[in-house]
Amino acid sequence: MVTIAIPSLPSKRLQGIIHQLADTKVKVNTMPSMEELASGKISINRLKEIDVVDLLGREEVKLDIDSIKDQLTGRVILVTGAGGSIGSEICRQISKFNPKQLLLLGHGENSIYQIHRELQNTYDGEITEFIPIIADIQDRDKIFELMDHYHPDIVYHAAAHKHVPLMEYNPREAVKNNVFGTKNVAEAAKANSVKNFVMISTDKANNPPNVMGSTKRIAEMIVTSLNEEGKTKFSAVRFGNVLGSRGSVIPVFREQIANGGPITVTDFRMTRYFMTIPEASRLVIQSGALAKGGEIFVLDMSEPVKIVDLAKNMIRLSGYAEDEIEIVETGIRPGEKLYEELLLDKERNDEEVYEKIFVGNIHGFSFKEVMNFVEYLPKDDKILAKDVVRFANASNK
Repeated sequence: MVTIAIPSLPSKRLQGIIHQLADTKVKVNTMPSMEELASGKISINRLKEIDVVDLLGREEVKLDIDSIKDQLTGRVILVTGAGGSIGSEICRQISKFNPKQLLLLGHGENSIYQIHRELQNTYDGEITEFIPIIADIQDRDKIFELMDHYHPDIVYHAAAHKHVPLMEYNPREAVKNNVFGTKNVAEAAKANSVKNFVMISTDKANNPPNVMGSTKRIAEMIVTSLNEEGKTKFSAVRFGNVLGSRGSVIPVFREQIANGGPITVTDFRMTRYFMTIPEASRLVIQSGALAKGGEIFVLDMSEPVKIVDLAKNMIRLSGYAEDEIEIVETGIRPGEKLYEELLLDKERNDEEVYEKIFVGNIHGFSFKEVMNFVEYLPKDDKILAKDVVRFANASNK
């Protein structure tokens, strides 16, 4: 076993050491950082396993604390999908700024119970009231009732169906949740004069070949077209894959390595943009503070990573030589792309509005045009899926 007793070691140096040890059968771990010890996440007598996140080489995001404090402190904040990977991290980040109330809305009772319990334990005795709400964003009456009762100042809309192959098999559910669910939350926010509405979007909404990306693109159009001068500021934030989220390749690879392999990669050429969950969540909050209304913000995801290289790194980090765990190619799944794009060249505004945050020059259909389309979708799922993809891509032309 090799222990690296330098918690502050830059990721490039760390990666160099990992590569030097690639042909040896040793497990590599690190000493925990002072921050991790102070937070109680890791005790002094426990070594921290190196995570693939440590090798990404992404610098921590520095936030404009004053603008965020002004927006969040003492306010009522609603997070939909609060039990999910991104939603729960947004809740953790928001809680640091002492809002008056934080409404944790989600459909799954267990995930909402867990984030509610965690926040109550972490911020025991603080001014924030954490309110768990079990609700489905497809339940329009319930969403309007909640907005009318609590009158949130800001809404972070993270609730969505996000699994690409699964939505290819269930296109109608993707439309019901991602399109009509978003419409319900956005219209309820507008009806109750919410100050800021921030939708969590995805790089898969750009030139979408699949149902999931197409429904998120249509949801973007609904949100941005509801924006009006002087009322609720509507915006969306696009970013790529987050490491460690539900559906991420990392836990799948870990499980496959623990079972002795093989690791399955759909295509050895496949690349993805990656970001850590805390980084994505901080940038979402920062984007909300920058919003003037009607924007689609795009986060700088740095360089794309080859999935097969990610798999090789994880094999080495697990103490195996590369030839001990087989990596096999299984073929692209329904709806998958080889390469993700955050924005088309013509849609990219090269001016950073903040570190790692850009505004896209993206124009879609009007709210009326979107509604005219989605209100009359065909009953056959295969035709519906094709129509949704076609409509989403037509908006880019």
